[in-house]
Amino acid sequence: MSISFLDLFLNLDHSLSQMAGELGVLIYLVLFIVIFCETGFVITPFLPGDSLLFIAGALAGTGVLDLPALVIIVTAAAILGDTANFWIGRYAGNWILDSKFSGFVKGEWIQYTQEFYARWGGATIVVARFVPYIRTFAPFLAGIGNMHYRWFLIYNVIGGVLWTCGLIGGGYILGNIPVVQDNVGILMWFVLLLCLFAVGMVIKMLLQGIMPKRES
Repeated sequence: MSISFLDLFLNLDHSLSQMAGELGVLIYLVLFIVIFCETGFVITPFLPGDSLLFIAGALAGTGVLDLPALVIIVTAAAILGDTANFWIGRYAGNWILDSKFSGFVKGEWIQYTQEFYARWGGATIVVARFVPYIRTFAPFLAGIGNMHYRWFLIYNVIGGVLWTCGLIGGGYILGNIPVVQDNVGILMWFVLLLCLFAVGMVIKMLLQGIMPKRES
């Protein structure tokens, strides 16, 4: 393969299209692995989840990727990733937070996710899907907190389907617009700005909820 994972991060639109051409059907395995890892391991929240799904949807709109296969594979990856993260949290979460691996887990994101749970309860698993970083820590903390797996699974499936289908669908619709087909890179920056906006709004919301408690 002539491109690296660094290229995948820096030039996602061109890199993903090139990888699809070089790898053929194996591109779906790459997408599965990235989405699974981004949702399944607390040490890899930096992987490009939102932007990858959106660009993949746009490429499906231009015919580079097959839409049904894309939706099925990445939705399965998202659901299985959260499931793995839940069980890691259930059986090894406290050990990870107390071990040398805790350096890979930023304390502020754990705090933000805990505040998310305080506000949204079990529905955090669904809501957090649309918030970078928090979606990676939410299932992990659900496992640590011994959430009933049946309820977790329901929220997991709902959130996974909404997240993947929403972003892929949005990319697919825009990918069929002629001007966008010639400027797919615009989509990546659009999604990145949305992600930054979402993170900023979440942090603002959580700080507004925390500050009155500290002042009282």
